[in-house]
Amino acid sequence: MWSVSILFLLLPMLHVSQGMTLDDCFTFTKWHVNRHGDLMLGGFFPLYYPGRNSSSTQLTLSYPFQSWWLWKNYQYVLAFYFAIQEINKDPHLLPNLTLEFQWYSAFPSEQLTLSSLLHWLDGNTERLPNYTCQTQGMPVATIVGATSALSIEFGTVLELYKTPQLTYGPFDPMLNDKKQFPSLYQMASSDSSLGIAMLSLLLHFGWTWVALFVSDDMKGEQFLQDIQAEMLKRGVCVAFTVKLPVTKRLYEESDLTFMSRTQASTANVHILYGDVRALITVDISVEFFLTMGKVWVMASKWDIVVYETDHMLHSLHGGFSFSPHREEIPGLNEFLKTVEPSLIPEDFYFNILWLWYLDCSPAGSFCGRIGNCSANASLEFLPPYIDLMTLSDSSYLVYNAVYAVAHVIHTILMEKMELGSLGEAAQPMILPWQLHPVLRKLQFRNSAGDDVSMREPRRGVARYDIQNVVNFPAGLSLLEKIGEFSSTSSHEQGLLIHEDLIEWPAAFKETPQSVCSQSCGPGFRIMPQEGRPICCYTCVFCPEREMSNQTDAEQCVQCPELEYTNKERTHCLPKLVTFLDFEDSLGTALACMALALTLLTVMVLGVFVKHRDTPIVKANNRNLSYILLISLLLCFLCSFLFIGRPNTATCLLRQITLALVFTVAVAAVLAKTITVVLAFKAMKPGRTMRRLLVSGAPNAVIPICFLIQLTLCAIWLATSPPFVDTDAYSEHGHIVLLCNEGSITAFYCVLGFLGSLALGTFTVAFLARKLPDTFNEAKFLTFSMLVFCSVWVTFLPVYQSTKGKVMVAVEVFSILASGAGLLGCIFALKCYIILLRPERNCVEGLKKKKTCSSGF
Repeated sequence: MWSVSILFLLLPMLHVSQGMTLDDCFTFTKWHVNRHGDLMLGGFFPLYYPGRNSSSTQLTLSYPFQSWWLWKNYQYVLAFYFAIQEINKDPHLLPNLTLEFQWYSAFPSEQLTLSSLLHWLDGNTERLPNYTCQTQGMPVATIVGATSALSIEFGTVLELYKTPQLTYGPFDPMLNDKKQFPSLYQMASSDSSLGIAMLSLLLHFGWTWVALFVSDDMKGEQFLQDIQAEMLKRGVCVAFTVKLPVTKRLYEESDLTFMSRTQASTANVHILYGDVRALITVDISVEFFLTMGKVWVMASKWDIVVYETDHMLHSLHGGFSFSPHREEIPGLNEFLKTVEPSLIPEDFYFNILWLWYLDCSPAGSFCGRIGNCSANASLEFLPPYIDLMTLSDSSYLVYNAVYAVAHVIHTILMEKMELGSLGEAAQPMILPWQLHPVLRKLQFRNSAGDDVSMREPRRGVARYDIQNVVNFPAGLSLLEKIGEFSSTSSHEQGLLIHEDLIEWPAAFKETPQSVCSQSCGPGFRIMPQEGRPICCYTCVFCPEREMSNQTDAEQCVQCPELEYTNKERTHCLPKLVTFLDFEDSLGTALACMALALTLLTVMVLGVFVKHRDTPIVKANNRNLSYILLISLLLCFLCSFLFIGRPNTATCLLRQITLALVFTVAVAAVLAKTITVVLAFKAMKPGRTMRRLLVSGAPNAVIPICFLIQLTLCAIWLATSPPFVDTDAYSEHGHIVLLCNEGSITAFYCVLGFLGSLALGTFTVAFLARKLPDTFNEAKFLTFSMLVFCSVWVTFLPVYQSTKGKVMVAVEVFSILASGAGLLGCIFALKCYIILLRPERNCVEGLKKKKTCSSGF
C-alpha cells in the first residue's frame, strides 16, 4: 500500500494525454464494464472489500485506504475475457454471433451490489424490478461468485426474470436445492470427498490431534459434520472447533481472541474451510499474529488470500492446499502474457491495476497514455503477491461457465435450424428461461480435455491436487504440487505424497507431530483418559503372558499356551520344557537327602539284623521292626520316582507306591503300639490278652490296612489313573512336565485313609504312653507319629498353594521328612544303646537302667 501512496504523490508529474484529467481517471463514475454484441452475458466479480467506514454509493480512489482491493481476484475477469474471446473467434460454436458482456464488482451484503444487479437486468438507472428497458443485447445468463452468500442474495431477483445464474464459487449443498434455487447452477462439483482427502493426509503423517476452523454457515456446518464423522471412524480427534463469522468486518476485537487461542492450541495442525468472507479474516489475522508452529490444511488457498507478506515467517507458509485436479487451458498463459489495457479500453479496473503496479498507462486504454510503458510491460511483472499468471480454481470455473452458456446457445440454435427457423437462427431472439432445459442436461468437454457436466447427480472420480504453500523472500508466493488424492468409491482411495518436496513451517526442522498423547510403543497398550477424546490416553504396560508388537495398540495380545513374553512384552518366545530334574540344585539336594536316608535306613536295618537276639531288638516284636525299616527304606527310595522326567510309568507308580509303603509303615507302627498294649495287659490275670499276644494278632493289622489301601488304589487306577501333563503357567518362560493325579477324589481318598490310619496310630500310642516303661517304646511311637502327622498336616496347604516342580519338591520333602521322623524317633535311641552303650542292652539294664552283670 505504500507504493499506492507514492503513486498518488507522483501522479501530478505524469503526462496525461487524450484530454483525460487525473480526476477523470481516478474518480470512477461508471461502475460497470461492458462491451456490445448480440447476446449479453453478465458477470459479478469481487474486486474490493469495503472497509469499516465505507458507506459511499460510489467508489473513488481519493480514499484508497477505505477499501481493500482484491487484485488477485482480477484473474476471474481475465478468464472471463479469454473465454469470450475464444468463443467469438470460433466459427463453429456461435457462427455469425458475438457474445457481449457487462460485469460489475460485487461483494455480498453491500448496497452497490444489489443496485448493480438491477441495473444489469433492466438497463435503467431507476432500478425497476421485473421490468427491462434493454433495447439491445438482452441478458441471457449471469456468472456470479465467489461466495454462496452472493448467489443467495441474487437468487430471488434473478428468479423473477428466470435468468440462469452460474456460480463459480466452491460447491455449496444448500444451493443445490432446486425448489429454492431453480435458476441456479453450480459449476463446482461436490466436495464431499474433500474431508476424506484431508484425513488421508493427516493419517499419512500420523496427525491425530487437529483444530477445525469453519465458516459459521450451512456449508461450514455440513463440512464439519462430514469430517467429524470420518474422524470418528479413523481415530482422529478435534482439539477445538472455531466457527468463523461470515458477516463481520476486518479487525474486530474478536480477532485478537481468535488468534490468541490459535497460538495457545496444543494441536499443531489446523484445518481451514469455509466461505471466502470468513477466511479473509483468517488471512489478514495470521499476518499480524504469527502462528509459525502450525500447519494449515485448507482448500484452494489462492481464492482466499487477500494480503501476503514478503518473508517466510508468514503463518500460512508450509501449509497444504487441496484443489480439484484440472488440466491446463491451452492458450491462456499466452493471453495473460500479452493482454494489456489498450486491448480492453472499456475496463477501468484493468487500467488502474496497470497504473498502480506498472506505473504507466498505455495509449488506447481507459485513462489514455500516462507515463511511458516499456515494450515488455506485462502481467508477469506484477508483484509476486498479486500473481495473476496462476490459474485458480474459481478462474477455471469462470472459464467453464462462459463455455457452458455458449454450448447451450449453440444447442438452442441447432434446434431452431432443425425446425426450419433459419431466419430466427441468424438473428435469434433467445430469452433467459429458454436456457434452463438445455442447461440441466448439458455435458461437454472443454479445451483442456476435462469433462464438464451440469447433470445431477454428478458422478465421477474425486481427484484433488495437494499443494504446499511456500512463501519466499521478496513477496514470492507459490503453491508447489507435492501430491495427489483420488477416490472412485469409499473403498478405493489413493494418496500419493512426495515428502522430499515439502517445505514445512519455519518452526519445524522435520515432519511435525500433532498428537494429544505421545504414541505408546511396542509392549504397551493405550488406555483412554476419562472424559477426554479417544486420542488422549495413557500408556499401560502389557500384563504377563500378553504382548503388543505395534505402536498404539488398543489391546495386548495373549501369547499361545506354549509361548511366553519377553521382558519388554514385545514378542512371544517358545517356552522351555522343565521338570524336577536330578541336575537341578533342588532336585540334586532332594536326591542326596533321599540317598542319605536310604543308606541310613539300610545301616539301621543291618544293625538290627546283626543284633537281632539282643533284648532291645527282640522287645516289641523285632519282625515288626524289620517290616517298618523295610517300608521306610522303600519310602525313601520312592522319592526317586518324583525326581526326573515324568513318564507314564513313573506317574502311575509314584502316588500308588507312596500310598502303599506308607500304609505299611504306619500300620507297622500301629501294630507295635498294639503289641505294647497287649504286652502290658498280658501281665494281668486272664488269658485272652496273652493268647492274642502269643498268636501274633497285632501283626494282622498290616495286611488288613494294606489290602484296604490297595483296593482304593485299584479303584483309582481303574477309574481315572494319573497321567503325564504340562503346566505352562506356573513358571515364567517354562513348560513344567508333571504328573496329573487324574481323579482328585480318588487321590484324596487314598490320602484320607493314610491320614486316618496315622491319626488312629497316634491316638493309640498317645494313650499307651504312661504304661510302665519296661520294654515300652510307646513314648517314642507317640512322638514319631506326632512328627509324622505334623509333617503331612503342614504338607496339605503348602501342596495346594504351590505349582509346577516346586509342588513336586514339597511332596518329596514331606516324604523324606516324615520318614526321617519315624526312623529317628523310633530307632535312634535303640541304635545308640546297641552301638554305644552295649552294657545296657540286657534285661536288667532295660528294667533298672543300670549296667548288666554280663554282656552278650
